[in-house]
Amino acid sequence: MLASRSASLLASTSKVASTSSLAARAFSVSAARQHAAPAPVPPKQKLKEFKIYRWNPDQPSEKPQLQSYKVNLAECGPMVLDALIKIKNDLDPTLTFRRSCREGICGSCAMNIDGVNTLACLSRIDRDENKPKKIYPLPHMYIVKDLVPDLTQFYKQYKSIEPFLKNDNVPVNSEHLQSPEDRKKLDGMYECILCACCSTSCPSYWWNQDEYLGPAALMAAYRWMADSRDSYGAERKERMQNSLSLYRCHTIFNCSRTCPKGLNPAKAIAQIKLEMATGA
Repeated sequence: MLASRSASLLASTSKVASTSSLAARAFSVSAARQHAAPAPVPPKQKLKEFKIYRWNPDQPSEKPQLQSYKVNLAECGPMVLDALIKIKNDLDPTLTFRRSCREGICGSCAMNIDGVNTLACLSRIDRDENKPKKIYPLPHMYIVKDLVPDLTQFYKQYKSIEPFLKNDNVPVNSEHLQSPEDRKKLDGMYECILCACCSTSCPSYWWNQDEYLGPAALMAAYRWMADSRDSYGAERKERMQNSLSLYRCHTIFNCSRTCPKGLNPAKAIAQIKLEMATGA
């Protein structure tokens, strides 16, 4: 009898312990579920349309066209160059454009964006999804492919103005010193990065680029005319004593409006004209 009661009590105790263990296990599981991190919500897509000028020299029978791409701005940087890189990497590896520094220093990514010549790395993407972004190469230039213009003539003109210091009496045993006042005269000209945005925005350059030097080359020329250490200013001006090199500029000011560095080529050109007229 005593043995029977003991066995019954032991079974009851074992059952209670088992029930307590299951309850504790269930509580720990439910507690863990309550504290679990929520599943990540994928970012909402923000699709922006980019219409990009395309032309392939390997298919000369095909006319240039605008090709449309949809880019998710949630997965793209804020600048137009970021979108172009994403398109090339993820959507269409045949898209061709120039780029280098991505900091507005090299001038490689100059192109026409929504009707304005600028640098793609400095041009912010409009977040309005209903407004497509239109991208063309620099206007009125021969095209190598897609967004790449042929800048051969542009660089020839820059070379023609001899963009370097010329002086026959350079100090031998000391530096070629310049006063702070003379040095300040060069501000707003030496910063030019030769992106060609100004020259390709100028109607006079569109019509006469074989002979008219254009805003970029003329501002570079004046940068050396204004340099107190250069002694060839008169010779530099003499080369421009014709009807096309300098005087094709009609002060339209497109060059100054479009410069992505905020420079003023029109002012430099006007200063050359003034000094040539007054013999300064």
